[in-house]
This record gives sequence, C-alpha cells and structure tokens, in this order.
Amino acid sequence: MKKLLLAFVYTALVTGANPSIAAGADILGLRDGDMKKLIVHTTPAATSDAPFDLEDNGGKTTLADYRGKYVLINFWATWCAPCRKEMPQLNTLQKEFGGENFEVLTIATGRNSPEGITRFFDEAGIDSLPRHQDPKQALASQMGVFGLPITVIMDPEGREIARLRGDADWNSDSAKAIIKALVQPEG
Repeated sequence: MKKLLLAFVYTALVTGANPSIAAGADILGLRDGDMKKLIVHTTPAATSDAPFDLEDNGGKTTLADYRGKYVLINFWATWCAPCRKEMPQLNTLQKEFGGENFEVLTIATGRNSPEGITRFFDEAGIDSLPRHQDPKQALASQMGVFGLPITVIMDPEGREIARLRGDADWNSDSAKAIIKALVQPEG
C-alpha cells in the first residue's frame, strides 16, 4: 500500500501538481535539432541578483525585475560569431512571442562598447531586443556563464528552468514549440 501511495504522489508531481516540473516535462519532448542541446532542469535553479546595466540610460536592474513572465536570457558579445548569427533569430522570437507572458532579454557580457552594440544592432536589423550590458561579468559569473553564447530560460518565479550552451536555431519549429508550450499552456 505504501508503494502504491508513493507511486501516486510521484505521478501527481510529474503530471501537474508541480508546475515547474510539469513544464519541464512538457518542453523536454519538444526538443529537436539544435534544441536537443537545451538542458531542462527537473528542479528549477536560483538565478543571480547581480545588477546589470540598462541600455542607454546608465541605470541598473536585476533579473528579479523580470519576474512574472518567462524570460529567455541570452548572454552574448559583439565579437562572438555564433552570437551574431543567432541574434536576428532571437529578434524574430521576441516579435512573435514577446508580450505579457514572455520576453527575450539580451545581455552583452564582458567588453562590448555601447557604440559597437548599437552599430551591430543597426547593421543586423535588430529592432526588438534590449542592448543591456554586464561589462564586469558579475551576472554572467554568478550564473555560471563561461563561454558564449549561453541562453537561460527563467520561469515567472525567477528561477532557471533550462539552459542551452552554444548557438542554436531559434527560428526552428522546435524552438518555437518550446516557447509556445511555456507561454500558452493548454488549459
């Protein structure tokens, strides 16, 4: 009887009693192509509270300010060829899914001049993504970002639920299905 009860509790947790695990299980099966590199956490991880620079105005913010929606955080640099390749795709993802439930947050980490970022965004036609910076790599370091690009998916509670190391095709059907499953769950 005890084993049956434990099996029931486990099944309830996996199938929906714990939304974070259920969301992870839902997106796990949607990974195909480059998205197979997306590591989906069975237990959400804490994110950093290190401040990073807001574009243009010189202010600072933290990831806590983005709670309440799913956030795809892309750590990148102007000198990183794979980062430059995927940035237009992330721009398209933001245009398609960005809003009340989802946002693509781009953070240039390390040495990236604001002028260089602006020039790259202009040349690549990036018009829907922020030009935030982490010049001293405090946020990147606390988030375990070693090498670029690194993309982290944060849930509405501000916890990391998935991570992808390296570049990916963010215009792929798999990437779009994963984002859609997170922001438009079946009800």
